[in-house]
Amino acid sequence: MSGITTARVIDLHAHVVLEETLGAAGHYGPELGLRDGRPYFRVGEYVLDGVRYRGSPFMDTNLRLAAMDAVGIDFQVLSPNPLTYFHFVDAATAADFCRRHNDVLAALVARHPQRLAGLAALPMQDPVRAADEARRAVGELGLLGVAIGSDFGHPLDAPSLDPFYETLVGLDVPLFIHPAPAGIDGPPGDPNLKRFDLDIVAGFAAQETLAVATLIYGEVLDRHPKLDIWISHGGGAAIFLLGRLADAGRKRAWAPAALRADGAFEGALQRLWFDTHVHAPRSFAMLREIVGDDRLVFGTNFAGWDQGTTGAVRTFAGPFAGNARRLLRRS
Repeated sequence: MSGITTARVIDLHAHVVLEETLGAAGHYGPELGLRDGRPYFRVGEYVLDGVRYRGSPFMDTNLRLAAMDAVGIDFQVLSPNPLTYFHFVDAATAADFCRRHNDVLAALVARHPQRLAGLAALPMQDPVRAADEARRAVGELGLLGVAIGSDFGHPLDAPSLDPFYETLVGLDVPLFIHPAPAGIDGPPGDPNLKRFDLDIVAGFAAQETLAVATLIYGEVLDRHPKLDIWISHGGGAAIFLLGRLADAGRKRAWAPAALRADGAFEGALQRLWFDTHVHAPRSFAMLREIVGDDRLVFGTNFAGWDQGTTGAVRTFAGPFAGNARRLLRRS
């Protein structure tokens, strides 16, 4: 089977749960167990019921590789489970967990270099520690980039993050932003999100839209033009809201001068990258029309509740393997 340099289908949205990291955040967990015969996964006070991690592709690499073969995925880049970002616990605990996670993940992908690579977990509540762990995970462990949540106590355009972004530029690696459900180890968020799984179904899209807007309005890529950032799920609702976001950039008093010209916001949007895990062909068509093929990468949320099938691979994989190689500096 081909490696990343020749793979025809490369999946850049695939999370992993690592047995060896259970309990690595102390009393926060993570913890796997059974209750009344049903599996649960605990992080702090948050309990996810009924999702089977053990004995699934999330944790069993052989099952993952077989499932990849079944749907036609040649290569996968594994990122942390968003339930285990630990972005709001004390920084020392988060740093210890991320270090353990990255060591274990690096060992896993090293056993399957023709099929798998990895992204580092980082303690983003402390940007200095996050930069240090990024340097170690990339420079010593060989991970291909870093993955973080969209909410960790520092706005994405905060000056305190500029040295962290410069670290990634110096390492020449990309940044993957994928939300976590509100309230896992941080602020609880809108209580309406606790119904109907809306924290995942709608909350993720809201956080991704906020991330896109903050990165552009906050001129992050203007300050760091060599930084590559990709956003999960096609950027949430940002594509649908493009006209409204662009009008705000042209008209609102707080908008930076660089966004006041016609087409400026649209141009800034095309400096970001987006994965294609958007479910509906019409949504994908809109994403592709606005962003263009050059900034799209294929993603599946592999083994998750909303993972695509073989048909989804055919629909959303597109001619994007070369983009993944370019984003990951493997072309």
